[in-house]
Amino acid sequence: MRASPNITMTIIQTSISIVWKNAKWMFIVAIATSVLLSLLLVLMTYATQFFFDTTLAALKGDATLTYLIFVAIAIGVIEIVQKVISSLSNFVFDELQTIAEGGAGYLIHKKASSIEPISYENPEFLDDINRANEGARNCFNLFNAYLSFISFYIPYFLTIGIYLYTLKPILVVSLLFIFVPLFINNYLRAKVFTDLEDDAGALRRSYEYYERCIVDSEYFKETRILGAFSYFYKLYQASLQALNKKLWRVEVRGDLIELGMYLLTLLGYLGVLYLLLISLISGDISVGAFAAVFTSIAVAVSLANEMINVKMRRTASKLPTVINFINFLAIPERSGEFMNLCPADGVVLNNISFRYPGTAKNAIDHVSLTIHKEETIAIVGENGSGKSTLTKLILGMYTPDSGEIMINGKNVATVSPSSTYLGVTAVFQKFQRYKFSLENNISISDIDRDVTSEHLSQAVRNADVDIDSSSLFPEGYDTILSKEFDGVDLSGGQWQRVAIARGFYRHKNFIVLDEPTAAIDPIEETKLYQKFAEVAQNNTAIIVTHRLGSAKIADRIIVMDNGKIVEEGTHDSLMKMGKKYAEMYTAQAKWYENNSSMM
Repeated sequence: MRASPNITMTIIQTSISIVWKNAKWMFIVAIATSVLLSLLLVLMTYATQFFFDTTLAALKGDATLTYLIFVAIAIGVIEIVQKVISSLSNFVFDELQTIAEGGAGYLIHKKASSIEPISYENPEFLDDINRANEGARNCFNLFNAYLSFISFYIPYFLTIGIYLYTLKPILVVSLLFIFVPLFINNYLRAKVFTDLEDDAGALRRSYEYYERCIVDSEYFKETRILGAFSYFYKLYQASLQALNKKLWRVEVRGDLIELGMYLLTLLGYLGVLYLLLISLISGDISVGAFAAVFTSIAVAVSLANEMINVKMRRTASKLPTVINFINFLAIPERSGEFMNLCPADGVVLNNISFRYPGTAKNAIDHVSLTIHKEETIAIVGENGSGKSTLTKLILGMYTPDSGEIMINGKNVATVSPSSTYLGVTAVFQKFQRYKFSLENNISISDIDRDVTSEHLSQAVRNADVDIDSSSLFPEGYDTILSKEFDGVDLSGGQWQRVAIARGFYRHKNFIVLDEPTAAIDPIEETKLYQKFAEVAQNNTAIIVTHRLGSAKIADRIIVMDNGKIVEEGTHDSLMKMGKKYAEMYTAQAKWYENNSSMM
Protein backbone atom coordinates (compact mmCIF):
# COMPACT_ATOMS: atom_id res chain seq x y z
CA MET A 1 0.00 0.00 0.00
CA ARG A 2 1.23 3.49 -0.86
CA ALA A 3 0.76 6.62 1.19
CA SER A 4 -1.58 9.25 -0.20
CA PRO A 5 -0.38 12.88 -0.18
CA ASN A 6 -2.40 13.72 2.93
CA ILE A 7 -1.70 10.48 4.77
CA THR A 8 0.18 12.22 7.60
CA MET A 9 -2.80 14.47 8.30
CA THR A 10 -5.13 11.48 8.14
CA ILE A 11 -2.98 9.58 10.67
CA ILE A 12 -2.98 12.59 13.00
CA GLN A 13 -6.74 13.12 12.63
CA THR A 14 -7.49 9.45 13.24
CA SER A 15 -5.18 9.28 16.28
CA ILE A 16 -6.57 12.49 17.77
CA SER A 17 -10.11 11.17 17.28
CA ILE A 18 -9.23 7.95 19.13
CA VAL A 19 -7.43 9.70 21.99
CA TRP A 20 -9.93 12.55 22.32
CA LYS A 21 -12.84 10.13 22.50
CA ASN A 22 -11.24 7.92 25.15
CA ALA A 23 -8.94 10.20 27.17
CA LYS A 24 -9.62 13.86 26.42
CA TRP A 25 -8.14 15.38 29.57
CA MET A 26 -5.09 13.15 29.53
CA PHE A 27 -4.47 14.27 25.95
CA ILE A 28 -4.62 17.92 27.02
CA VAL A 29 -2.23 17.25 29.91
CA ALA A 30 0.17 15.48 27.51
CA ILE A 31 0.33 18.51 25.23
CA ALA A 32 0.65 20.96 28.12
CA THR A 33 3.51 19.06 29.82
CA SER A 34 5.31 18.63 26.50
CA VAL A 35 5.18 22.35 25.67
CA LEU A 36 6.16 23.28 29.22
CA LEU A 37 9.12 20.90 29.08
CA SER A 38 10.42 22.49 25.88
CA LEU A 39 10.17 25.98 27.38
CA LEU A 40 11.98 24.86 30.54
CA LEU A 41 14.90 23.66 28.41
CA VAL A 42 15.19 27.07 26.77
CA LEU A 43 14.83 28.74 30.15
CA MET A 44 17.73 26.62 31.36
CA THR A 45 19.83 27.95 28.47
CA TYR A 46 19.10 31.55 29.49
CA ALA A 47 19.80 30.64 33.14
CA THR A 48 23.11 29.03 32.19
CA GLN A 49 24.24 32.15 30.35
CA PHE A 50 23.18 34.32 33.27
CA PHE A 51 25.01 32.04 35.74
CA PHE A 52 28.33 32.17 33.85
CA ASP A 53 28.09 35.93 33.34
CA THR A 54 27.27 36.40 37.04
CA THR A 55 30.19 34.16 38.03
CA LEU A 56 32.55 36.24 35.88
CA ALA A 57 31.10 39.42 37.37
CA ALA A 58 31.57 38.03 40.91
CA LEU A 59 35.23 37.30 40.14
CA LYS A 60 35.65 40.90 39.04
CA GLY A 61 33.81 42.14 42.13
CA ASP A 62 30.79 43.39 40.17
CA ALA A 63 28.39 40.84 41.80
CA THR A 64 28.05 39.45 45.32
CA LEU A 65 28.50 35.81 46.31
CA THR A 66 24.96 35.80 47.76
CA TYR A 67 23.53 36.81 44.40
CA LEU A 68 25.59 34.09 42.66
CA ILE A 69 24.27 31.46 45.12
CA PHE A 70 20.71 32.69 44.48
CA VAL A 71 21.22 32.20 40.69
CA ALA A 72 22.63 28.69 41.29
CA ILE A 73 19.61 27.78 43.45
CA ALA A 74 17.29 29.07 40.71
CA ILE A 75 19.02 26.79 38.19
CA GLY A 76 18.59 23.88 40.58
CA VAL A 77 14.87 24.61 40.96
CA ILE A 78 14.47 24.76 37.18
CA GLU A 79 16.27 21.40 36.89
CA ILE A 80 14.01 19.78 39.53
CA VAL A 81 10.83 21.12 37.94
CA GLN A 82 12.09 19.93 34.57
CA LYS A 83 12.62 16.37 35.90
CA VAL A 84 9.15 16.31 37.50
CA ILE A 85 7.46 17.53 34.33
CA SER A 86 9.47 15.04 32.25
CA SER A 87 8.37 12.12 34.46
CA LEU A 88 4.75 13.27 34.33
CA SER A 89 4.93 13.63 30.55
CA ASN A 90 6.37 10.13 30.10
CA PHE A 91 3.66 8.64 32.34
CA VAL A 92 0.85 10.41 30.47
CA PHE A 93 2.20 9.39 27.05
CA ASP A 94 2.53 5.74 28.16
CA GLU A 95 -1.09 5.75 29.37
CA LEU A 96 -2.26 7.40 26.17
CA GLN A 97 -0.48 4.74 24.13
CA THR A 98 -2.32 1.93 25.94
CA ILE A 99 -5.65 3.68 25.45
CA ALA A 100 -4.95 4.51 21.81
CA GLU A 101 -3.90 0.95 20.94
CA GLY A 102 -7.18 -0.31 22.39
CA GLY A 103 -9.13 2.31 20.47
CA ALA A 104 -7.35 1.46 17.22
CA GLY A 105 -8.04 -2.23 17.75
CA TYR A 106 -11.72 -1.43 18.28
CA LEU A 107 -11.82 0.43 14.95
CA ILE A 108 -10.28 -2.61 13.22
CA HIS A 109 -12.92 -4.94 14.66
CA LYS A 110 -15.76 -2.53 13.93
CA LYS A 111 -14.59 -2.08 10.35
CA ALA A 112 -14.11 -5.82 9.83
CA SER A 113 -17.69 -6.44 10.97
CA SER A 114 -19.02 -3.99 8.37
CA ILE A 115 -17.14 -5.27 5.33
CA GLU A 116 -18.70 -7.73 2.90
CA PRO A 117 -18.20 -11.25 4.36
CA ILE A 118 -17.10 -12.49 0.92
CA SER A 119 -13.95 -10.40 1.38
CA TYR A 120 -12.74 -13.01 3.88
CA GLU A 121 -12.50 -15.50 1.03
CA ASN A 122 -9.85 -13.29 -0.62
CA PRO A 123 -6.21 -13.94 0.49
CA GLU A 124 -5.27 -10.35 -0.35
CA PHE A 125 -7.91 -9.10 2.08
CA LEU A 126 -6.55 -11.40 4.80
CA ASP A 127 -3.12 -9.85 4.19
CA ASP A 128 -4.72 -6.42 4.53
CA ILE A 129 -6.16 -7.37 7.93
CA ASN A 130 -2.78 -8.67 9.08
CA ARG A 131 -1.11 -5.45 8.00
CA ALA A 132 -3.88 -3.33 9.52
CA ASN A 133 -3.59 -5.08 12.89
CA GLU A 134 0.15 -4.44 12.83
CA GLY A 135 -0.53 -0.81 11.91
CA ALA A 136 -3.12 -0.40 14.67
CA ARG A 137 -0.47 -1.36 17.22
CA ASN A 138 1.99 1.12 15.70
CA CYS A 139 -0.43 3.96 15.06
CA PHE A 140 0.08 5.74 18.36
CA ASN A 141 3.86 5.30 18.20
CA LEU A 142 3.76 7.36 15.04
CA PHE A 143 1.22 9.78 16.49
CA ASN A 144 3.42 10.12 19.58
CA ALA A 145 6.29 11.17 17.32
CA TYR A 146 4.10 13.71 15.52
CA LEU A 147 2.71 15.02 18.81
CA SER A 148 6.19 15.35 20.29
CA PHE A 149 7.32 17.11 17.13
CA ILE A 150 4.48 19.65 17.37
CA SER A 151 4.30 20.18 21.13
CA PHE A 152 7.95 19.77 22.15
CA TYR A 153 10.49 19.95 19.35
CA ILE A 154 8.97 22.83 17.37
CA PRO A 155 8.50 25.07 20.45
CA TYR A 156 12.02 24.26 21.61
CA PHE A 157 13.77 24.87 18.29
CA LEU A 158 11.68 27.97 17.63
CA THR A 159 12.55 29.58 20.96
CA ILE A 160 16.20 28.48 20.90
CA GLY A 161 16.40 29.85 17.36
CA ILE A 162 15.13 33.23 18.59
CA TYR A 163 17.72 33.13 21.36
CA LEU A 164 20.55 32.39 18.90
CA TYR A 165 19.31 35.09 16.52
CA THR A 166 19.51 37.71 19.26
CA LEU A 167 23.15 36.71 19.81
CA LYS A 168 24.26 36.36 16.19
CA PRO A 169 21.85 35.78 13.26
CA ILE A 170 24.27 33.53 11.34
CA LEU A 171 24.02 30.93 14.14
CA VAL A 172 20.40 30.24 13.18
CA VAL A 173 21.34 29.58 9.55
CA SER A 174 24.14 27.26 10.59
CA LEU A 175 21.70 25.09 12.49
CA LEU A 176 20.11 24.12 9.17
CA PHE A 177 23.31 22.29 8.23
CA ILE A 178 22.77 20.12 11.30
CA PHE A 179 19.05 19.39 10.90
CA VAL A 180 18.46 19.18 7.13
CA PRO A 181 20.56 16.00 6.64
CA LEU A 182 18.66 14.36 9.51
CA PHE A 183 15.31 15.10 7.84
CA ILE A 184 16.57 13.80 4.50
CA ASN A 185 17.74 10.63 6.22
CA ASN A 186 14.31 10.11 7.79
CA TYR A 187 12.50 10.63 4.47
CA LEU A 188 14.68 8.15 2.60
CA ARG A 189 14.36 5.50 5.35
CA ALA A 190 10.57 5.87 5.36
CA LYS A 191 10.50 5.26 1.61
CA VAL A 192 12.69 2.16 1.93
CA PHE A 193 10.49 0.64 4.66
CA THR A 194 7.30 1.47 2.75
CA ASP A 195 8.57 -0.62 -0.15
CA LEU A 196 9.34 -3.46 2.29
CA GLU A 197 5.88 -3.53 3.85
CA ASP A 198 4.21 -4.01 0.48
CA ASP A 199 5.87 -7.45 0.30
CA ALA A 200 5.99 -8.45 3.96
CA GLY A 201 2.29 -8.99 4.75
CA ALA A 202 1.95 -12.43 3.19
CA LEU A 203 5.24 -13.65 4.69
CA ARG A 204 4.26 -12.44 8.16
CA ARG A 205 0.87 -14.14 7.90
CA SER A 206 2.56 -17.38 6.78
CA TYR A 207 5.05 -17.68 9.63
CA GLU A 208 2.38 -16.72 12.20
CA TYR A 209 0.15 -19.47 10.85
CA TYR A 210 2.96 -22.08 10.94
CA GLU A 211 3.74 -21.00 14.49
CA ARG A 212 0.13 -21.64 15.50
CA CYS A 213 0.30 -25.08 13.86
CA ILE A 214 3.28 -25.88 16.12
CA VAL A 215 2.15 -24.50 19.49
CA ASP A 216 -1.61 -23.82 19.54
CA SER A 217 -3.87 -26.21 21.44
CA GLU A 218 -6.09 -26.38 18.36
CA TYR A 219 -3.34 -28.17 16.43
CA PHE A 220 -0.92 -29.77 18.87
CA LYS A 221 -2.62 -33.20 19.18
CA GLU A 222 -2.61 -33.90 15.47
CA THR A 223 0.81 -32.30 15.01
CA ARG A 224 2.35 -34.57 17.64
CA ILE A 225 0.54 -37.78 16.66
CA LEU A 226 1.31 -37.42 12.96
CA GLY A 227 4.90 -36.40 13.65
CA ALA A 228 4.34 -33.20 11.68
CA PHE A 229 6.27 -30.92 14.03
CA SER A 230 9.45 -30.96 11.94
CA TYR A 231 7.44 -30.32 8.77
CA PHE A 232 5.75 -27.22 10.18
CA TYR A 233 8.97 -26.09 11.83
CA LYS A 234 10.77 -26.16 8.47
CA LEU A 235 7.98 -24.11 6.90
CA TYR A 236 8.09 -21.71 9.85
CA GLN A 237 11.85 -21.30 9.54
CA ALA A 238 11.69 -20.84 5.77
CA SER A 239 9.03 -18.10 5.93
CA LEU A 240 10.73 -16.36 8.86
CA GLN A 241 14.12 -16.47 7.12
CA ALA A 242 12.58 -15.05 3.95
CA LEU A 243 11.10 -12.18 5.95
CA ASN A 244 14.35 -11.58 7.86
CA LYS A 245 16.29 -11.55 4.59
CA LYS A 246 14.08 -8.77 3.28
CA LEU A 247 14.44 -6.90 6.58
CA TRP A 248 18.23 -7.29 6.47
CA ARG A 249 18.52 -5.82 2.98
CA VAL A 250 16.34 -2.88 3.95
CA GLU A 251 18.25 -2.24 7.19
CA VAL A 252 21.60 -2.22 5.34
CA ARG A 253 20.30 0.31 2.81
CA GLY A 254 18.87 2.44 5.62
CA ASP A 255 22.10 2.34 7.63
CA LEU A 256 24.19 3.41 4.64
CA ILE A 257 21.86 6.36 4.08
CA GLU A 258 22.07 7.25 7.76
CA LEU A 259 25.86 7.13 7.76
CA GLY A 260 26.10 9.60 4.87
CA MET A 261 23.63 12.02 6.48
CA TYR A 262 25.39 11.74 9.86
CA LEU A 263 28.67 12.86 8.30
CA LEU A 264 26.94 15.95 6.91
CA THR A 265 25.43 16.66 10.34
CA LEU A 266 28.87 16.41 11.93
CA LEU A 267 30.25 18.98 9.48
CA GLY A 268 27.39 21.32 10.39
CA TYR A 269 28.08 20.89 14.10
CA LEU A 270 31.78 21.71 13.59
CA GLY A 271 30.75 24.79 11.61
CA VAL A 272 28.62 26.09 14.49
CA LEU A 273 31.52 25.63 16.94
CA TYR A 274 33.81 27.56 14.60
CA LEU A 275 31.34 30.48 14.43
CA LEU A 276 31.04 30.49 18.23
CA LEU A 277 34.82 30.73 18.69
CA ILE A 278 35.11 33.53 16.15
CA SER A 279 32.25 35.43 17.84
CA LEU A 280 33.80 35.00 21.30
CA ILE A 281 37.26 36.14 20.16
CA SER A 282 35.83 39.14 18.36
CA GLY A 283 33.78 40.09 21.44
CA ASP A 284 30.37 39.70 19.73
CA ILE A 285 29.19 37.35 22.53
CA SER A 286 30.06 37.04 26.20
CA VAL A 287 31.73 34.08 27.90
CA GLY A 288 28.38 33.22 29.47
CA ALA A 289 26.68 33.31 26.09
CA PHE A 290 29.44 31.14 24.62
CA ALA A 291 29.00 28.54 27.40
CA ALA A 292 25.20 28.63 27.12
CA VAL A 293 25.20 28.36 23.34
CA PHE A 294 27.85 25.64 23.39
CA THR A 295 25.66 23.65 25.80
CA SER A 296 22.43 24.44 23.97
CA ILE A 297 23.88 23.43 20.60
CA ALA A 298 24.91 20.09 22.10
CA VAL A 299 21.40 19.71 23.55
CA ALA A 300 19.82 20.77 20.26
CA VAL A 301 21.87 18.26 18.28
CA SER A 302 21.04 15.56 20.83
CA LEU A 303 17.31 16.39 20.64
CA ALA A 304 17.39 16.57 16.85
CA ASN A 305 19.10 13.18 16.75
CA GLU A 306 16.50 11.81 19.20
CA MET A 307 13.66 13.27 17.18
CA ILE A 308 14.81 12.19 13.75
CA ASN A 309 17.21 9.27 14.11
CA VAL A 310 15.48 7.63 17.05
CA LYS A 311 11.79 8.52 17.20
CA MET A 312 11.25 9.27 13.53
CA ARG A 313 13.60 6.49 12.43
CA ARG A 314 11.69 4.03 14.58
CA THR A 315 8.37 5.30 13.29
CA ALA A 316 9.64 5.41 9.69
CA SER A 317 9.84 1.63 9.77
CA LYS A 318 6.31 1.54 11.24
CA LEU A 319 4.80 4.11 8.87
CA PRO A 320 3.91 1.59 6.13
CA THR A 321 1.94 -0.55 8.60
CA VAL A 322 0.10 2.53 9.87
CA ILE A 323 -0.70 3.46 6.27
CA ASN A 324 -2.17 -0.03 5.89
CA PHE A 325 -4.26 0.58 9.02
CA ILE A 326 -5.55 3.91 7.66
CA ASN A 327 -6.24 2.42 4.23
CA PHE A 328 -8.06 -0.52 5.82
CA LEU A 329 -10.38 1.89 7.63
CA ALA A 330 -11.12 3.49 4.24
CA ILE A 331 -12.26 0.23 2.60
CA PRO A 332 -15.87 0.65 1.41
CA GLU A 333 -18.43 -0.96 3.66
CA ARG A 334 -21.57 -2.74 2.65
CA SER A 335 -24.19 -0.06 2.93
CA GLY A 336 -27.93 0.18 2.57
CA GLU A 337 -30.98 1.39 4.40
CA PHE A 338 -32.06 -0.55 7.48
CA MET A 339 -35.44 -2.18 6.97
CA ASN A 340 -37.24 -4.51 9.32
CA LEU A 341 -37.33 -7.47 6.93
CA CYS A 342 -38.73 -10.82 7.95
CA PRO A 343 -37.16 -13.77 6.09
CA ALA A 344 -39.65 -16.06 7.83
CA ASP A 345 -42.34 -14.59 5.54
CA GLY A 346 -40.53 -16.15 2.60
CA VAL A 347 -37.45 -15.69 0.43
CA VAL A 348 -37.37 -15.54 -3.37
CA LEU A 349 -34.20 -16.19 -5.41
CA ASN A 350 -34.43 -14.95 -9.00
CA ASN A 351 -31.80 -16.46 -11.32
CA ILE A 352 -28.86 -15.78 -8.99
CA SER A 353 -25.23 -16.58 -9.75
CA PHE A 354 -22.20 -16.24 -7.48
CA ARG A 355 -18.46 -16.77 -7.81
CA TYR A 356 -15.77 -16.71 -5.10
CA PRO A 357 -12.90 -14.21 -5.54
CA GLY A 358 -10.03 -15.56 -7.61
CA THR A 359 -12.00 -18.49 -9.08
CA ALA A 360 -13.03 -19.10 -12.66
CA LYS A 361 -16.20 -21.09 -12.02
CA ASN A 362 -19.54 -20.10 -10.53
CA ALA A 363 -20.22 -21.68 -7.15
CA ILE A 364 -23.91 -20.91 -7.70
CA ASP A 365 -25.06 -20.92 -11.30
CA HIS A 366 -28.42 -19.38 -12.33
CA VAL A 367 -30.43 -20.64 -9.38
CA SER A 368 -34.09 -19.73 -8.85
CA LEU A 369 -35.93 -20.81 -5.72
CA THR A 370 -38.89 -19.74 -3.60
CA ILE A 371 -38.95 -20.55 0.11
CA HIS A 372 -42.49 -20.23 1.45
CA LYS A 373 -43.61 -19.04 4.84
CA GLU A 374 -43.55 -21.78 7.53
CA GLU A 375 -41.94 -24.22 5.10
CA THR A 376 -39.03 -26.49 6.01
CA ILE A 377 -36.69 -27.26 3.13
CA ALA A 378 -33.62 -29.47 3.04
CA ILE A 379 -30.69 -28.66 0.75
CA VAL A 380 -28.66 -31.75 -0.13
CA GLY A 381 -25.87 -32.64 -2.52
CA GLU A 382 -22.34 -33.91 -2.70
CA ASN A 383 -19.37 -32.00 -1.29
CA GLY A 384 -18.71 -28.87 -3.33
CA SER A 385 -22.15 -28.84 -4.89
CA GLY A 386 -22.90 -25.35 -3.51
CA LYS A 387 -25.15 -26.17 -0.52
CA SER A 388 -23.47 -23.97 2.08
CA THR A 389 -22.81 -21.17 -0.42
CA LEU A 390 -26.49 -21.07 -1.36
CA THR A 391 -27.39 -20.91 2.34
CA LYS A 392 -25.06 -17.95 2.92
CA LEU A 393 -26.65 -16.16 -0.02
CA ILE A 394 -30.13 -16.81 1.37
CA LEU A 395 -29.04 -15.46 4.76
CA GLY A 396 -27.69 -12.28 3.14
CA MET A 397 -24.07 -12.96 4.17
CA TYR A 398 -23.04 -12.92 0.51
CA THR A 399 -24.67 -10.96 -2.28
CA PRO A 400 -25.09 -12.55 -5.73
CA ASP A 401 -23.01 -11.39 -8.70
CA SER A 402 -26.15 -11.47 -10.83
CA GLY A 403 -29.83 -11.99 -10.18
CA GLU A 404 -31.59 -10.90 -7.01
CA ILE A 405 -32.77 -12.19 -3.66
CA MET A 406 -36.06 -10.75 -2.45
CA ILE A 407 -37.47 -10.59 1.09
CA ASN A 408 -40.76 -8.81 1.67
CA GLY A 409 -40.46 -7.46 -1.86
CA LYS A 410 -37.06 -5.85 -1.20
CA ASN A 411 -33.77 -6.74 -2.88
CA VAL A 412 -31.41 -7.71 -0.02
CA ALA A 413 -28.45 -6.23 -1.94
CA THR A 414 -29.92 -2.75 -1.41
CA VAL A 415 -30.53 -2.95 2.34
CA SER A 416 -28.16 -3.13 5.31
CA PRO A 417 -26.97 -6.63 6.32
CA SER A 418 -28.58 -6.29 9.75
CA SER A 419 -31.93 -5.98 8.00
CA THR A 420 -31.83 -9.73 7.32
CA TYR A 421 -29.55 -10.92 10.15
CA LEU A 422 -31.94 -9.75 12.87
CA GLY A 423 -34.64 -12.12 11.68
CA VAL A 424 -32.68 -15.38 11.58
CA THR A 425 -30.85 -17.89 13.73
CA ALA A 426 -28.31 -20.30 12.30
CA VAL A 427 -25.91 -23.08 13.29
CA PHE A 428 -23.02 -23.84 10.95
CA GLN A 429 -20.73 -26.83 10.61
CA LYS A 430 -17.74 -24.65 11.56
CA PHE A 431 -19.14 -23.19 14.76
CA GLN A 432 -17.20 -21.32 17.43
CA ARG A 433 -16.00 -22.94 20.67
CA TYR A 434 -15.94 -20.03 23.08
CA LYS A 435 -13.79 -20.48 26.18
CA PHE A 436 -16.64 -19.23 28.32
CA SER A 437 -19.15 -20.82 30.67
CA LEU A 438 -21.87 -23.05 29.25
CA GLU A 439 -24.40 -20.30 29.95
CA ASN A 440 -22.41 -17.70 28.03
CA ASN A 441 -21.70 -20.11 25.18
CA ILE A 442 -25.44 -20.49 24.69
CA SER A 443 -26.77 -17.02 25.51
CA ILE A 444 -24.17 -15.19 23.37
CA SER A 445 -26.44 -15.74 20.35
CA ASP A 446 -28.95 -13.21 21.72
CA ILE A 447 -27.11 -10.76 23.99
CA ASP A 448 -30.08 -8.35 24.15
CA ARG A 449 -32.28 -11.00 25.72
CA ASP A 450 -32.50 -11.38 29.50
CA VAL A 451 -30.94 -14.71 30.44
CA THR A 452 -33.39 -16.90 32.35
CA SER A 453 -33.20 -20.55 33.45
CA GLU A 454 -36.36 -21.20 31.47
CA HIS A 455 -34.84 -19.97 28.18
CA LEU A 456 -31.57 -21.86 28.79
CA SER A 457 -33.36 -25.07 29.75
CA GLN A 458 -35.52 -24.96 26.65
CA ALA A 459 -32.51 -24.49 24.34
CA VAL A 460 -30.53 -27.24 26.12
CA ARG A 461 -33.49 -29.61 25.98
CA ASN A 462 -34.06 -29.03 22.26
CA ALA A 463 -30.35 -29.62 21.52
CA ASP A 464 -30.19 -32.72 23.75
CA VAL A 465 -27.37 -31.29 25.89
CA ASP A 466 -26.95 -33.48 28.98
CA ILE A 467 -26.92 -30.63 31.51
CA ASP A 468 -27.45 -33.05 34.42
CA SER A 469 -24.20 -34.92 33.76
CA SER A 470 -21.79 -34.13 36.61
CA SER A 471 -18.84 -35.33 34.53
CA LEU A 472 -19.65 -33.13 31.54
CA PHE A 473 -20.87 -30.04 33.42
CA PRO A 474 -19.80 -30.27 37.07
CA GLU A 475 -20.75 -26.63 37.70
CA GLY A 476 -23.93 -26.75 35.62
CA TYR A 477 -24.40 -23.68 33.47
CA ASP A 478 -21.39 -22.06 35.18
CA THR A 479 -19.01 -24.76 33.88
CA ILE A 480 -16.17 -23.23 31.88
CA LEU A 481 -15.78 -25.05 28.57
CA SER A 482 -11.99 -24.98 28.41
CA LYS A 483 -9.30 -26.67 30.46
CA GLU A 484 -7.13 -23.69 29.71
CA PHE A 485 -9.29 -21.76 32.21
CA ASP A 486 -9.75 -24.55 34.77
CA GLY A 487 -12.83 -25.91 33.06
CA VAL A 488 -13.69 -29.04 31.08
CA ASP A 489 -13.04 -30.31 27.57
CA LEU A 490 -16.05 -31.48 25.58
CA SER A 491 -16.07 -34.01 22.76
CA GLY A 492 -16.82 -32.86 19.23
CA GLY A 493 -20.35 -34.20 19.48
CA GLN A 494 -21.03 -32.45 22.77
CA TRP A 495 -19.68 -29.20 21.37
CA GLN A 496 -22.03 -29.53 18.40
CA ARG A 497 -24.96 -29.92 20.78
CA VAL A 498 -23.88 -26.76 22.61
CA ALA A 499 -23.65 -24.91 19.29
CA ILE A 500 -27.14 -26.12 18.33
CA ALA A 501 -28.46 -25.01 21.72
CA ARG A 502 -26.90 -21.62 20.98
CA GLY A 503 -28.86 -21.45 17.74
CA PHE A 504 -32.11 -22.52 19.39
CA TYR A 505 -31.66 -19.98 22.20
CA ARG A 506 -31.81 -17.16 19.64
CA HIS A 507 -35.56 -17.21 19.26
CA LYS A 508 -36.28 -16.34 15.64
CA ASN A 509 -38.81 -17.53 13.10
CA PHE A 510 -36.23 -18.33 10.38
CA ILE A 511 -33.98 -21.22 11.40
CA VAL A 512 -30.97 -22.58 9.50
CA LEU A 513 -28.96 -25.72 10.32
CA ASP A 514 -25.97 -25.99 8.00
CA GLU A 515 -24.53 -29.48 8.62
CA PRO A 516 -24.06 -28.92 12.37
CA THR A 517 -24.23 -32.63 13.28
CA ALA A 518 -21.17 -34.06 11.51
CA ALA A 519 -19.63 -35.26 14.80
CA ILE A 520 -22.87 -36.85 16.07
CA ASP A 521 -23.64 -40.46 15.26
CA PRO A 522 -26.58 -41.12 12.87
CA ILE A 523 -28.95 -42.42 15.56
CA GLU A 524 -28.45 -39.39 17.80
CA GLU A 525 -28.62 -37.16 14.74
CA THR A 526 -32.02 -38.59 13.82
CA LYS A 527 -33.31 -37.84 17.32
CA LEU A 528 -31.93 -34.33 17.11
CA TYR A 529 -33.58 -33.66 13.78
CA GLN A 530 -36.88 -34.97 15.12
CA LYS A 531 -36.65 -32.34 17.85
CA PHE A 532 -35.71 -29.80 15.22
CA ALA A 533 -38.86 -30.70 13.29
CA GLU A 534 -40.86 -29.87 16.41
CA VAL A 535 -39.04 -26.57 16.89
CA ALA A 536 -39.50 -25.72 13.20
CA GLN A 537 -43.28 -26.01 13.38
CA ASN A 538 -44.94 -22.68 12.51
CA ASN A 539 -41.47 -21.38 11.53
CA THR A 540 -39.53 -21.21 8.26
CA ALA A 541 -36.50 -23.49 8.30
CA ILE A 542 -33.58 -24.70 6.16
CA ILE A 543 -31.58 -27.87 6.74
CA VAL A 544 -28.29 -28.41 4.92
CA THR A 545 -27.11 -31.98 5.27
CA HIS A 546 -25.13 -34.72 3.57
CA ARG A 547 -27.01 -37.45 5.47
CA LEU A 548 -30.10 -37.84 3.35
CA GLY A 549 -32.06 -39.74 5.98
CA SER A 550 -32.33 -36.52 7.96
CA ALA A 551 -33.82 -34.71 4.96
CA LYS A 552 -37.05 -36.70 5.26
CA ILE A 553 -38.41 -34.28 7.83
CA ALA A 554 -38.43 -31.46 5.26
CA ASP A 555 -41.53 -30.37 3.38
CA ARG A 556 -39.36 -30.08 0.29
CA ILE A 557 -35.88 -31.30 -0.63
CA ILE A 558 -33.58 -29.27 -2.91
CA VAL A 559 -30.88 -31.33 -4.68
CA MET A 560 -27.80 -29.45 -5.85
CA ASP A 561 -25.02 -30.43 -8.23
CA ASN A 562 -22.26 -28.17 -9.62
CA GLY A 563 -23.93 -25.05 -8.30
CA LYS A 564 -27.32 -25.78 -9.86
CA ILE A 565 -30.62 -27.10 -8.56
CA VAL A 566 -31.06 -30.37 -10.41
CA GLU A 567 -34.07 -31.79 -8.52
CA GLU A 568 -36.63 -30.76 -5.93
CA GLY A 569 -39.55 -32.43 -4.25
CA THR A 570 -40.44 -34.62 -1.27
CA HIS A 571 -38.39 -37.64 -0.31
CA ASP A 572 -40.95 -40.04 -1.83
CA SER A 573 -41.29 -38.13 -5.10
CA LEU A 574 -37.53 -37.87 -5.53
CA MET A 575 -37.07 -41.58 -4.89
CA LYS A 576 -39.68 -42.33 -7.56
CA MET A 577 -37.79 -40.13 -10.03
CA GLY A 578 -34.76 -42.40 -9.61
CA LYS A 579 -32.21 -39.72 -10.38
CA LYS A 580 -29.48 -37.94 -8.38
CA TYR A 581 -31.22 -37.97 -5.00
CA ALA A 582 -32.30 -41.61 -5.28
CA GLU A 583 -28.77 -42.57 -6.32
CA MET A 584 -27.19 -40.81 -3.32
CA TYR A 585 -29.81 -42.12 -0.87
CA THR A 586 -29.39 -45.71 -2.07
CA ALA A 587 -25.60 -45.46 -1.85
CA GLN A 588 -25.79 -44.17 1.74
CA ALA A 589 -28.30 -46.83 2.73
CA LYS A 590 -26.03 -49.58 1.37
CA TRP A 591 -23.07 -48.11 3.27
CA TYR A 592 -24.98 -48.25 6.54
CA GLU A 593 -26.19 -51.79 5.79
CA ASN A 594 -22.65 -53.01 5.01
CA ASN A 595 -21.21 -51.41 8.13
CA SER A 596 -24.03 -52.80 10.23
CA SER A 597 -23.37 -56.36 8.97
CA MET A 598 -19.62 -55.98 9.63
CA MET A 599 -20.39 -55.04 13.22
